[in-house]
Amino acid sequence: MTSCNLCSSAEFVILAHRDRYGYPAQAHACRHCGLVFLNPRMTAEAYGRFYDGIYRPLVSAFHGRLIDVRTIPGEQRDYAIERAEFIRPFITTASRKTMLDIGGSTGVVAAHFAKEFGLRGTLIDPAPLEVEQAQRFGLDTITGLVEQHDFGTQRFDVVIICQTVDHLLDVAGTLARVRQLLSGTGLLFIDIVDFRAAYLRNRSVEDAVKIDHPYYLTEPTMVAYLRSSGFEVMRSAYAADHLHVSYICRPGAADVDAMPSAASVDELLREVRFVQ
Repeated sequence: MTSCNLCSSAEFVILAHRDRYGYPAQAHACRHCGLVFLNPRMTAEAYGRFYDGIYRPLVSAFHGRLIDVRTIPGEQRDYAIERAEFIRPFITTASRKTMLDIGGSTGVVAAHFAKEFGLRGTLIDPAPLEVEQAQRFGLDTITGLVEQHDFGTQRFDVVIICQTVDHLLDVAGTLARVRQLLSGTGLLFIDIVDFRAAYLRNRSVEDAVKIDHPYYLTEPTMVAYLRSSGFEVMRSAYAADHLHVSYICRPGAADVDAMPSAASVDELLREVRFVQ
């Protein structure tokens, strides 16, 4: 990458030279806004091959337990219940009828939300095996990427991006696409792995970096992404795992100048250096 996906600056500093799995992956930080990202990173095609055959065995070996389409639904159910309670106060009208789950994996979360809130759920995910699992719930499913799929005139009253934004190749482009797909009174739910929480928990920057996460978001950078993409944050929450941060948003005016302060960027880089 030659320019930052958030602020378009070209001034970077290298924070790490390998990831937690031992891959030679460089994590760069933008000196202007503080966004952290892999650079260089794999292409979409290479990530497709990675997720198709390497990803699940890799994370299973790292955690010392089997993690695949047969074992993750249990964890996803707990996650779905917790996030649904966070969203519930904002779904107060029967006029919301449709939902899109971007990167919805096996469909457990989308199915729970659809049942709880009376929504017709659509799931889009690039992994064919996981989409096949999602079809069991009666969801409308799409195998592909939200940036590339032609939805025509279809719009959604609720869009959820659960444990997915860190895996995207173009966060700004995806959020712009979501803004187009969201109805005028729609809601967006999105959550991040807080990069600061990760490296402070591990006392290691490298252990917070992983090849499957092209981006490493913090509260300032995520809020900047949302505001610059035309979303107003109504509420945020720290998850029970002390690692994720959730946001519920509604459409608003795009503020392209809503970038993290220079002081917050300097503080982040000083803290990273201290941890190193």
